[in-house]
Amino acid sequence: MSASTIIICLALLLIVFYTIKSYTKKLNQGCCGGGDAPTRNPVADKNASHYPYHCVLAIRGMTCDHCAARIENALNALDGTWATVHLKKNEAEVRTKQPLDENLLRRTVAAAGYTVTEVRH
Repeated sequence: MSASTIIICLALLLIVFYTIKSYTKKLNQGCCGGGDAPTRNPVADKNASHYPYHCVLAIRGMTCDHCAARIENALNALDGTWATVHLKKNEAEVRTKQPLDENLLRRTVAAAGYTVTEVRH
């Protein structure tokens, strides 16, 4: 065998090894590498009357409960925000105490690794 053939075979073996390793991780830990159960950080104020502003974000990229928890936690980390993510609908219901900054919500979801495809008021 020539040296170039050996190098190509080694490269292919590395690709196959990495693919199997990644797929095994996905099977064991979920699509986004989460652990056992997704942890959602609770919102202290769950009185809907305290949140006069409301919208629904359509979100692309969520595939498991870990994804939903990541997005919900990211949105709930914003001051005066109470978000609930619905995985089956690929949506996040967002309530805020101050007027909504649509771009901030989009950036927050993007920073968590997902994409807002639509904002409905």
